[in-house]
This record gives sequence, structure tokens and C-alpha cells, in this order.
Amino acid sequence: MTQCPNCAAEVEGKFCPKCGTPVPGGMGTPTGAPYNSPTSPAAAGMADNVASALCYVLGLVTGILFLVLAPYNQNKKIRFHAFQAIFFHVGMIVTFIVVTIVATIFSGIVPLVGAMISMLLSLVVWLGAVVLWILLIYKAYNNERFVLPVVGPLAEKQA
Repeated sequence: MTQCPNCAAEVEGKFCPKCGTPVPGGMGTPTGAPYNSPTSPAAAGMADNVASALCYVLGLVTGILFLVLAPYNQNKKIRFHAFQAIFFHVGMIVTFIVVTIVATIFSGIVPLVGAMISMLLSLVVWLGAVVLWILLIYKAYNNERFVLPVVGPLAEKQA
């Protein structure tokens, strides 16, 4: 049996049952290995699925961030999600600009009906974008490769 370095309780596993401190030399841990050894997940950075999901959270910002950060920009899976997040976000910006232009034209031609149609169109596009954004985050977190129709192949080529 091993003793906890923090509270001196007897430990049979990797963690102290009394205080929760990781125990070097515990069951499944190399004897004498430091707490932040390369075998521990904390030393290796965040998991691929978490990094992939975070690529989509702020679109352009997090996509570019994960393409610049050293350990993540070498992972093909994370690069795919970063590029797809960037392309998706740029595509949504372009779509919202087009919807705004169409809504303005509709409102100028038929004032009351055009305004109602443009508001409905804007709402549908916005809700669709939010649902797709959440779906992309969910799929990336669950290690599923969800390729969007237009921007997905572009992201695959870049990754």
C-alpha cells in the first residue's frame, strides 16, 4: 500500500480516498512518476474532441487561434474543424449580408408585406445558422466528422 503525500492516508489506487490527491506510484501509475508526467492527460494539453469543438465556439477567432497554437495546428483533425469553422463563419457573414440586401429591397418595393417577409426570412436564416452551429459543436465534441456541403471539402483540402 502507498501513503498519500498530502494527508498520509493509506491509498490503494491512483487517488487518495480521503483528500483526492493523485498518488505517485499508485495503481496504474509508474512508480515515482511526477504528477504532470507525459502520461497524464493534463500534461498533453486538452483532448482532441474538446479542441475540435472549441474551434466552432467563436467562429473566426477560435478557428484562427487553433490554427496558430503549436500543438493543435499539427493535428489534422483539429485543423479540419478549425478551417471548417472559419469557412462556416465567413459563409454566415456573407449570407446575412445577402439577406439584409434582399430584405431592404423587399421593404422598398412593398413596404408592409416586404418588411414582414424580410423579418421572417432573417429569423429563419438566423435560427438555421444557430442550430447548425450547435450541431457542429456537438458533432466535433463527439469525435464525429460532420462535413458541411460547400465549405467542408474546402476545409478537408486545407487540413
